[in-house]
Amino acid sequence: MNQIPKAVFSRQGPVILSRGATTAALDDARANAGGAGSAPLQPGAESWAQAYVASGDLAAEIAALKAQDGKPIVAHGGASFARSLVAQGLVDQFALLVHPVALGRGLAVFCDLAAPTPLKLISSKAFPGGAAAQIYRAA
Repeated sequence: MNQIPKAVFSRQGPVILSRGATTAALDDARANAGGAGSAPLQPGAESWAQAYVASGDLAAEIAALKAQDGKPIVAHGGASFARSLVAQGLVDQFALLVHPVALGRGLAVFCDLAAPTPLKLISSKAFPGGAAAQIYRAA
């Protein structure tokens, strides 16, 4: 993870990766590794300070990333970020992980769709602990 290029989506713009914020984030990473300022970072961890900050129009930013050479883009984030990507039709493939726990509530990812979107199951894998990973694409 530390070795791949990163894009951070933020409404705050590049200020989130200012020198002060970067230093604080690296200090936090060192502290979480077991010592304030003394623990070495994992190889490549400093690459997070060099992340591209995407703060423009979401669809335009995703289009620009997709136009670049490289491997597929994987988006990690919260429900509102995922909801924005889904609502604008920017997701090519869904990797859904189902855990064997009934929570009874949670944040909806697909609630902002203008219309139902049929999906086609590409693959499914069950794990020993009971979780299942399912990969879908638009049908």
